[in-house]
Amino acid sequence: MRKGASFRPALLALALIAATVAAQARSSWKIDPSQTHVRFWVDAIGWPRTAGEFKSFEGRIDIDFDTPSRSRVDFRVAAKSVDADSANMDDYLRSEVFFNVARFPDISFVSTSVEKRDEQHARVTGDLTMLSVTRPISLDVEFARKPANQRIGFKATGVINRLDFGMNAGYPLISDAIHLTVTTEASVET
Repeated sequence: MRKGASFRPALLALALIAATVAAQARSSWKIDPSQTHVRFWVDAIGWPRTAGEFKSFEGRIDIDFDTPSRSRVDFRVAAKSVDADSANMDDYLRSEVFFNVARFPDISFVSTSVEKRDEQHARVTGDLTMLSVTRPISLDVEFARKPANQRIGFKATGVINRLDFGMNAGYPLISDAIHLTVTTEASVET
């Protein structure tokens, strides 16, 4: 009998058990569009604060509660869905001087790292692509798991420097800081 041959079935079983445990620790969550809001606001000198939201988006969240650094966020927004509660402002924001939706229809965020701060807070850093420019941004995230762990709620906040993406219309009268808040509820994918 070859040395180690009797250990192969045991090693295979151990590997299968480890893979099963790892799969259970990391789960995929699909955002609920009816419970999701992607809101922003920007200040300007001599004008009231402009606030709005994006109405069309999709996203997926992979969470590893045991090893948060293995978690991943992938979120995409349809730029043309911007809504500032004014048809004129919406058209202006969709124009080539701001979101240029005819040429750049999507805004995307893909996480590159997740750092757990405590049981309800994390910092998610990732690549934001807007106007064909990709820059790293960090978001502070607050989350709460619902009963039976079948749903989870998130609130992510951060500030985007629009000048980093070549969106410089109206600067410095219109601030370079776009304040972003994303709230969502997601359910575990089965």
